[in-house]
Amino acid sequence: MADCLFCNIAAGKVPSNKLYEDDQLLAFYDLNPQAPVHFLVIPKKHIDSAAVLTEEDAPLLGHVFATIAKLCKELGCDGGYRVVTNVGEDGGQSVKHLHFHVLAKRSLAWPPG
Repeated sequence: MADCLFCNIAAGKVPSNKLYEDDQLLAFYDLNPQAPVHFLVIPKKHIDSAAVLTEEDAPLLGHVFATIAKLCKELGCDGGYRVVTNVGEDGGQSVKHLHFHVLAKRSLAWPPG
């Protein structure tokens, strides 16, 4: 999608502080980190949000979470981490491309803001 920020980041048209990349996913550090470790994982395929996921997306989502677990292990997030996806305006989604925030290395209160 030409006007999607995350599609442009995935295509290399917009720079990012890349953490990981494969044929399906890109992970990069958040520009406005909310924890000592804060990165995003996005599928390269444009998906508007979690609200439009179907059963056919299950392999992609499995890969997303396996990649998050691998990256968190490599980054030493032994105390735990939080994975968040915002859905829609009321859910705080600011970029209309499915993405997962991963936050770690600080205590994360519940309930969240």
